[in-house]
Amino acid sequence: MELNKNIRKSVAIIPLRKGSKGIPGKNKMKILGRRLYQWCLGEAIFSKLDEVYIFTDDEEIIDQVEKEYHWTDKVKVIKRSAENANDIASTEAAMFEFAEKIQWDFEIICLLQATSPLTCRNDINNVLADINDNDFDSVLTVVKTKRFIWSEDSKSINYDYKSRPRRQDFEGLRIENGAVYASTKEQFLKSKNRLGGNISMIEMPEDTLTEIDEISDVLIIEKLLLNRLNSFKKSISKIKLLVLDVDGVFTPGTVGVTGSGELEKFFSLRDGMGLENLRLSGVNVIVMTSEDSPIVASRMAKLKLELYMGVKDKYSRLDNVLKQYSLTRNEVAYVGDDVNDLVNISSVLWGFCPNDAVNEVKPYCDFILNNNGGDQAIREACQFIINYNKRIIE
Repeated sequence: MELNKNIRKSVAIIPLRKGSKGIPGKNKMKILGRRLYQWCLGEAIFSKLDEVYIFTDDEEIIDQVEKEYHWTDKVKVIKRSAENANDIASTEAAMFEFAEKIQWDFEIICLLQATSPLTCRNDINNVLADINDNDFDSVLTVVKTKRFIWSEDSKSINYDYKSRPRRQDFEGLRIENGAVYASTKEQFLKSKNRLGGNISMIEMPEDTLTEIDEISDVLIIEKLLLNRLNSFKKSISKIKLLVLDVDGVFTPGTVGVTGSGELEKFFSLRDGMGLENLRLSGVNVIVMTSEDSPIVASRMAKLKLELYMGVKDKYSRLDNVLKQYSLTRNEVAYVGDDVNDLVNISSVLWGFCPNDAVNEVKPYCDFILNNNGGDQAIREACQFIINYNKRIIE
């Protein structure tokens, strides 16, 4: 197949400031157990962008990104200057500094905003396609709204109030949602602005008009994200992959310390037999944990399970695993017990938690197991999946 010769090198900048005043530490705050900037970054990784840069003055974020996203060569980090990270610095100034630091090694620059966590990879791809395939100098994302707009001096702006149109007949307005912008290098060099020249718009769903500017926005975004995650449960299909957390699932939610200071973990042997039965039925099993533990590594090696340790962004890491397995979330079951498992529990076909999982997780599970973590919860989940798969005809 002949490659599209119009495709040009595209890079994205996700600018993050440490000193957020409205919501202190905003970019690192957790939404459904996942840091705010990770929602946008994760989608960018799986988009058609060539490179994605976190541009920040926050050393903690720099450390997090360098440790977490080693599994992809697409993500890079560049330190942002203090001058372009203060309250009065413009985003364009940060973009220009970034472009100079990578020596203008791109043909399309894409600005992604972490405060728009509802941005999807398809939105990014649509913007890139528009600027690649058509004669546009810059592109922005918008939301179509059919709301009636009024000015401060009580004048109707986008309709005649004396002849109020029916909603189905009303064209409405396109509102900039602040999620994705793209510009050619030539346009950005000329104007030093994210937009200029021949401008195009890409529509995104109306719910993406919500950005995180105030703390009250967080609750709204959480509900919208949950609706998005639940949409992955599209149809009934067989479970082909089981993903397991460790602490609170393989083990009780406790840790022992010996007299010599060594840590102890306790695993159920009956869980091991349940996993063996599940694999014999044709279901693959992987283990994903946020910790790095020699004890866990030893136990999973004994069970011959594929293990991913030190994973903080479990959602993106699972996306990468599914790409390797050629699976969708609709073919996955997940067992977790705490808030860092929430996004995966909510987005796979069957989300499980042990009976003693934290209360914040239970409302989002498809099935709360009768057994506790470390006490045959995994064995129960395995048998559930075996029985479930027997009833599914594909």
